[in-house]
Amino acid sequence: MASSSSSNPAAPRGSGLPQAFAAYAIWGLLPIYLHATRGVPAAEFVGWRVVLTVPVCLGLILATGQAGELLGVLRDPRRLAALGLSAALIGANWLIYIAAIQAGHVLATSMGYYINPLLNILLGTLFLGERLAPRQWLAVAVAAAGVMVLASGAQTAVWLSLSLAATFGFYGLVRKLVPVSAVTGLTVETLVLLPVGLAVVGWYALQPAGTSLTHGPGTAALIIAAGPITAVPLLLFAAATRRLPYATIGFIQFMSPTLVFIQGIWLFHEPINQRQLVCFALIWTACAIYCWDLLLRRRQAAA
Repeated sequence: MASSSSSNPAAPRGSGLPQAFAAYAIWGLLPIYLHATRGVPAAEFVGWRVVLTVPVCLGLILATGQAGELLGVLRDPRRLAALGLSAALIGANWLIYIAAIQAGHVLATSMGYYINPLLNILLGTLFLGERLAPRQWLAVAVAAAGVMVLASGAQTAVWLSLSLAATFGFYGLVRKLVPVSAVTGLTVETLVLLPVGLAVVGWYALQPAGTSLTHGPGTAALIIAAGPITAVPLLLFAAATRRLPYATIGFIQFMSPTLVFIQGIWLFHEPINQRQLVCFALIWTACAIYCWDLLLRRRQAAA
């Protein structure tokens, strides 16, 4: 198993669907975890996410025998620069998302990740040469209508939603284009962000309140858990982007904001208005159309 991985670790294998569904399920449930860490400043929490993800990634590098690929990427200016860009994008995404959840803007983050699949489809068309069938374009149009309905009644949160969509959309595009395995790519990204992460947690440690790691065993445990909670879904996502069309990933992503949307209403008791309900209905109609098209195509291919 290790030998096949090390022979060409960047080569995609399998359908990518299990990895995509698993990644978006974890991200969809993330507000529960982030709500529990709301006592930790967002910037410090992002710093700890970076610092604690590094040992997880390095452990995976050793376990999967990808040290050679890691050294190769670190010596390759083009791939290193590309992963530096993806590191900046995912770092910004983390900061925006965590700050929004801690401030109680759960539904605004949900809207951002409803917009993101539409951006993925656009990016796939513009940069990857992907083409959509008529039924798929219908799904895009229905989903876009839902997003516009939602945005029309939430002007104060639109900047937040658009920032989340843009940072993660371009992050996924970069990761799809860079020929590097999921583990190695994430390891390089976290190493790029490590100096900033160390500086941030060090700055908070020097403040009168001290580092959040000393604010009780429960808070410390939640912070330490940030490493694997960060690494696992990003690794799954990176693996999925190497195997699936970007448009397909875009529609699977609707799973995550729907879970967030449900939590915002039922767990965090954010008020919901008629526009949000209409958007929810249109988004799921779009998902049904797109999945129906995929099913028909698979049956036609098997016939």
